[in-house]
Amino acid sequence: MASLLSQTTARPSSSGSGKGRVLLPRVTAMATQSPKSGSGTKRSSGTTTVFPVGKPAGGPAKTTKGSAPVKLLTNVEKLRLLTKAEKAGLLSAAERAGLSLSAVERLGLLSKAEELGVLSAATDPGTPGTLQGLALLLLAAGPAVVFLVPEQYPWEVALQAVVALACVAGGSAAFAASSFVSRLQGTS
Repeated sequence: MASLLSQTTARPSSSGSGKGRVLLPRVTAMATQSPKSGSGTKRSSGTTTVFPVGKPAGGPAKTTKGSAPVKLLTNVEKLRLLTKAEKAGLLSAAERAGLSLSAVERLGLLSKAEELGVLSAATDPGTPGTLQGLALLLLAAGPAVVFLVPEQYPWEVALQAVVALACVAGGSAAFAASSFVSRLQGTS
């Protein structure tokens, strides 16, 4: 702590006369200091565990090209998504299906979504592009399967239809999700 106050800086006095200069200590942030030996060290039964002081474990939020991190809940509010979901009847339908806020809490759905990376992906600037690439891949795979799978047996025709339908549905959903996430991130 003494090293933080060891440097002094001359600053003009606040008296307004401009004649006197007051020496004020320059305080630097502790978070920018490198850890000193012994600081943040815990000794127990012969082992040493070091906890670096001033360096966050996860680091700052990642951004690209100097952009600010996405504020997900602020953007949800700006887009009035909950109001639109209520007017569409989605909240009532979810409640009738047994999915209320207490059920979400009881089932731990938000923590499970974070474990799976869904909430982090919603704030990642690369997510819309990834989803759009997936959409294009799926929309191209449907016709490719129809073209490449022979039509000698009825089960092959059924396979073509099922795979093509799944690819078109998945590609459309990925394209819609890409558009939604892009719009959600762009509202700043």
